[in-house]
Parts: sequence; C-alpha cells; structure tokens
Amino acid sequence: MYTTAVCPYCLRAEQLLRARGVADIEKVRVDLDPERRVEMMQKTSRRTVPQIFIGDTHVGGCDDLIALDQAGKLLPLLSGDPA
Repeated sequence: MYTTAVCPYCLRAEQLLRARGVADIEKVRVDLDPERRVEMMQKTSRRTVPQIFIGDTHVGGCDDLIALDQAGKLLPLLSGDPA
C-alpha cells in the first residue's frame, strides 16, 4: 500500500484489511521518498494515497477497497481467488 504518515484514508484502508485478516501490510511511504511517489503514479495513473495492491492486482484507493469488500469480492481476492 502506498501511503503517507497523515492520511486518514490510509488508516481506514489498513483497518479494513486487518479486520479481514491481513496481518502483514507492506507500506510504501511516498511522503518520505519522492521517487516512490513517481513510481506509484506510473503504476496507477493516480496521485492520491492510499493506492492499494493485493498481490499484483491494483485495487485502487480506500473507497475502492470498501466497495470491493461490500460487493463480497475482497475476501476472495485476499485468499488468492480473484473470481
């Protein structure tokens, strides 16, 4: 997850992922490393954080993650079953 130190949406996304059983969240702090922000923007075509990846799948931001969960598609993605 691409993130910054003071991002309430990043915290909310992390809370949701932890509530769904994700113990290890790799955080890339784009506020500390401008090159990683450039990397994030190249990968996602987005400027805002969080930008969440589950494996190689770009989920999007916090709202996208919540929508995925509400649609019942987050847990299958987390378990490695994208269907």
